[in-house]
Amino acid sequence: MSVAVIILAAGMGSRMKSDKPKVLHQIAGAPMLVHAMRTAEGISAEKTVIVTGHGAQDVEDVATAYNDTAKFAHQSAQEGTSHAVQQAAIALQNFSGDVIVLYGDTPFVQPETLQSMLDKKREGHGVVVLGFHAADPARYGRLVTSDNGLLEAIVEYKDATKEQRKIDFCNSGVVCVDAKLLFSLLGDVTNDNASAEYYLTDIVGLARSRGLTCAAIACAEAETMGVNSRADLAVAEVAFQTRARNLAMDNGTTLIAAETVWLAYDTIIGRDVIIEPNVVFGPDVTIENNATIRAFSHLEGCHVSQDAIVGPYARLRPGAELANGAKVGNFVEIKAAQIGEGAKVNHLSYIGDTNVGSEANIGAGTITCNYDGVFKHKTEIGKRAFIGSNTMLIAPVSVGDDAMTASGSVVTADVPDGALALGRARQENKPGFALRLMNKLRAAKAAANKD
Repeated sequence: MSVAVIILAAGMGSRMKSDKPKVLHQIAGAPMLVHAMRTAEGISAEKTVIVTGHGAQDVEDVATAYNDTAKFAHQSAQEGTSHAVQQAAIALQNFSGDVIVLYGDTPFVQPETLQSMLDKKREGHGVVVLGFHAADPARYGRLVTSDNGLLEAIVEYKDATKEQRKIDFCNSGVVCVDAKLLFSLLGDVTNDNASAEYYLTDIVGLARSRGLTCAAIACAEAETMGVNSRADLAVAEVAFQTRARNLAMDNGTTLIAAETVWLAYDTIIGRDVIIEPNVVFGPDVTIENNATIRAFSHLEGCHVSQDAIVGPYARLRPGAELANGAKVGNFVEIKAAQIGEGAKVNHLSYIGDTNVGSEANIGAGTITCNYDGVFKHKTEIGKRAFIGSNTMLIAPVSVGDDAMTASGSVVTADVPDGALALGRARQENKPGFALRLMNKLRAAKAAANKD
């Protein structure tokens, strides 16, 4: 059966103290909204509808950049969760299947949990609700269940009795309902409650009044973590990192000081990879088996192949591609460049918009001068080429296979295969000049001090 996901993303998030829509604040390098969209992808949702409100255009732009098939509905007035879900009716008017409602500020619900909800729904229940056993139930809505495990009601804290507030099985807000039934039930929801809002949770009682059964399944409380403030955002970041680090180690990665390694939402790391302390991964990084990422390196938008070594203190920027066994050393920056198999860029260099051939050696202080102030230009460095220390390669330029550049050269013309390029001013020594100059300068300084 087909599945659609509605993601509620209309809130301003006033407690964030931000002009940015709450769902666009980032965890692990991605907006919270993207985390929810990835969860929808995990259950192969046929349709994803995002309900926008505050900062709608910004939310749409981010969502479309991630998945251009997402649909949108707009909630102009904030009248409760039921009212928000109703805005998706037009986008799903021809949809036949189950609908799951997610929240853009609750980024950690897992696809496996949603699949469990779908499985429960397909046992014949009208509505399935996701709950959790709270360590501190506080002001969460309570899930009231019967002796046979069916869900009898969801009671908001404001409307709960003293006995109901003792229940620790709490409502996450995530529900699973057949599409046609969902919008039929929403049409009967009223705002006769302490907050004068239209609660999505009321569909449980309405479904039961139609003779339908409702059920609840439990997930870990950590999955239901909501983010409403900067402090919540910091807690959520730590929670994500802890889970991601443990998953990486479970899959065969060595993290020497795990608590100092920061992963992105989409980091991919192979087996037998060693990651030293204080490494930061931005989005879109893949590390293949047996690679080593040494301390204090920063990687984003790059691919590191097997047996490659990065760092310490290296920066790989978007478009950096390291082939098998390549080495990028300390204080080296690579951007939009391919480093060939076994090639070495070991010290104090910038390599941008460049192809480096296999087994080439790039000397310390080498810079590819790729930008003329308007356009970027390419540098080609051949196989087994040797680039001498402190070489400036003025792009567009190529250095051939087995070619060399002399240290300190400024290379402005192509270097043929096997040739040596020497591009520096002739040295001239002037006997005694240094001593005479220093004596003159010291005398001038002494005279100035007397004045």
